[in-house]
Amino acid sequence: MKKGRLLCMVGVAVLWAISLRAAEYRIGVARVEITPAEGLWMAGYAARKHPAEGALHPLWAKALVVEDKHGQRVVIVTADLIGDNFGRQLSDAIGAAVSRRTGIGRQRIVVNFSHTHCGPVVRVSDGALVTYGLDEGQRAAVTAYARTLEDKLVNLVTSACTHLQPATLSFGEGKATFAANRRKRYNPDGPVDHTVPVLRVADEKGRLLAVLFGYACHTTTLGSDFYRYNGDYAGFAQIALEAAHPGARAMFIAGCGADINPSPRGTVQLAEQHGKSLAGAVDEVLGGDLHPVRGALAVAFARVDLPFVDPPDRETLQARRGQGNVYDQRLTEVLLKRLSRQGSLERAYPCPVQVVRFGRDLTFVALGGEVVVDYVLRLRREFPGQRLWVAGYCNEVFAYVPSERVLTEGGYEGGGAMKYFGWHGPFKPGVEDRVVGQVKKLVRETARSLTGRSGSAPEAPSVRYTSTVPQQ
Repeated sequence: MKKGRLLCMVGVAVLWAISLRAAEYRIGVARVEITPAEGLWMAGYAARKHPAEGALHPLWAKALVVEDKHGQRVVIVTADLIGDNFGRQLSDAIGAAVSRRTGIGRQRIVVNFSHTHCGPVVRVSDGALVTYGLDEGQRAAVTAYARTLEDKLVNLVTSACTHLQPATLSFGEGKATFAANRRKRYNPDGPVDHTVPVLRVADEKGRLLAVLFGYACHTTTLGSDFYRYNGDYAGFAQIALEAAHPGARAMFIAGCGADINPSPRGTVQLAEQHGKSLAGAVDEVLGGDLHPVRGALAVAFARVDLPFVDPPDRETLQARRGQGNVYDQRLTEVLLKRLSRQGSLERAYPCPVQVVRFGRDLTFVALGGEVVVDYVLRLRREFPGQRLWVAGYCNEVFAYVPSERVLTEGGYEGGGAMKYFGWHGPFKPGVEDRVVGQVKKLVRETARSLTGRSGSAPEAPSVRYTSTVPQQ
């Protein structure tokens, strides 16, 4: 076994030496359309009254596979989906299937959702039942779509793995200014992040193969009165970039924009305007001096419990029946059913945290949930001088993840939105330090991996999680 593994590693090294020369990585890119074939209920707004009425433009999932000189791989998947109620069960099922087919471990797969509010409901979860009140026919249609989606995402990654080619990566940052903090009731001059991170993927001749770009802003230019599938400004930005660079794939990565909206908003014209503005910022970076990204890949993945306030007991829930608005009433019934099924309600959620290091040149932090802008601003302070890319909406979108400031202020992102995810109440204080603390641990872990294995392939740490919190 050891001899075979040694020969395999030697073979990989020889192939790299012959075929790559100056190229630092091999990459594979693929995409698949994920627009539903029928009009499903659309996700994002509780105020919608009926299913979708066709598509403004297609919804896509895209995959980038990066392989370093030691044969270690990382997968980044982007999807024109809201991600709400895309839970741990579905995320891990896709990861397990990809691992069986490709050998790439779950901890090495990042799935990011653009969070377009003009995409379909993807899973019949408790949160979906509270928010949308789906009838039996609609539930069956969503379940069928979820099965198709799972197969498509697994096949997408498998396809990207089958056509790897030598490539170079480089990184830069631009700026777009249409994002505005929407919590004006609490802070009229609230924080924003106008940074546009850009990862350029080029072949050995310098031709653009793919571009990954991000922005910290809700994809909510279009409101609840719009009923056609589309990717909002992020979709229009990808369309514009792919038109400007034929043959290349543009992949949008949602940042920490849970408390940020596009401004102005409300029309298709504005969504297209913001998309072209973002695409212009990306093109400006692509035309400038970018920093080379080199070195071995190092990955770490873990979960950190985010405790909820104490859950209500059965007597309290029974007393609430029929009280509040329709969403409060649905939540009460959902919680009672879950209490009967499980025997208790969740006291915490195991939030996924993931770090991908591209040598010493770029650190990519992938946070689960709807993460507010304070997180990216704090993490930049925690890691001064590092090239840091922080994304939210990764792997699972289970709830808003407020900072300590937002949690204290309250309001929609601070706890009011929890019922739309099927939770009984807000998180307890301390959530920000828990998330940031986990990021810091994983950054240190990946740094040690690179230092300890400078001449060999870094080992992928196993996914660590020991909590007994039930999966939703």
